[in-house]
Amino acid sequence: MTQDVKEIFADRRGTGTSVRSVAAPPAPAALAAKVRTLAPSMTRSMQRVAEAVADDPAGCAALTVTGLAELTGTSEATVVRTARLLGYPGYRDLRLALAGLAAQQESGRAPALTTDIAVDDPIADVVAKLAHDERQTLADTAAGLDTVQLGAAVAALSGARRTDVYGIGASGLVAQDLTQKLLRIGLIAHAPGDPHLAVTNAVQLRAGDVAVAITHSGSTGDVIEPLRVAFERGATTIAVTGRPDGPVTQYADHVLTTSTARESELRPAAMSSRTSQLLVVDCLFVGIAQRTYASAAPALSASYEALAHRHRSGSR
Repeated sequence: MTQDVKEIFADRRGTGTSVRSVAAPPAPAALAAKVRTLAPSMTRSMQRVAEAVADDPAGCAALTVTGLAELTGTSEATVVRTARLLGYPGYRDLRLALAGLAAQQESGRAPALTTDIAVDDPIADVVAKLAHDERQTLADTAAGLDTVQLGAAVAALSGARRTDVYGIGASGLVAQDLTQKLLRIGLIAHAPGDPHLAVTNAVQLRAGDVAVAITHSGSTGDVIEPLRVAFERGATTIAVTGRPDGPVTQYADHVLTTSTARESELRPAAMSSRTSQLLVVDCLFVGIAQRTYASAAPALSASYEALAHRHRSGSR
């Protein structure tokens, strides 16, 4: 990060203290999903800790912080950092979650259905596995979503002069979905599909405008660049990402973290992440519609009426 951006970043946060609040710790059942989501962004030593607690929650729950550090060949500081990255205030909270997860597994309440889809699976099994996957992804995202950050994002979008939404590939489809929703309630929004156009649009933003970046990896350059430009121009910036410590967040005033279904050969993260992103978009939209109900309701009604004739039987 350049010195100028560092100064802007510090100034946007006043004393330099992050405006982001700490989300509630994830439920025990969500721990494995959290590990899958965050492991690629961890250091190798933190990955060893995360993999150990996910593979043997009962065994790790019985260990002190020193014991887990020795088991994984890491340090106590690494264990504590891993616990915090996974969403727990400290190692004690992680141990409690591990004990809860172990109890679920021992009682047989853990899901028996695996989401690994084989190339020769019957279509009925594919449906069942994907449905389970989608439910778990939505539950994990809801459990980990910071409602303080969500409320702040809703407030910013509700009063924005203009909103730009950036996304590439599958995330680009989600960006278009958010833009379409905002337009339906009378707000000015753009989702430039071309990376160059996204940057030139971002140059025109200023205080009172909002820029939203949607990227599961948190490291998509074509999404980060326009968000950085918008940030430097004074716009309020929001990141919707599965990597809360990814590069995109250094230019985000508000971070909304998504979960993702387990990856497989037939369903990479770029596809499975869309479910959780769409949940966040729907939460944003409903929150905005609530805050702007006096204008949003008539706008929705008008847009519905404008299209109603296209859905009547016999229309041409």
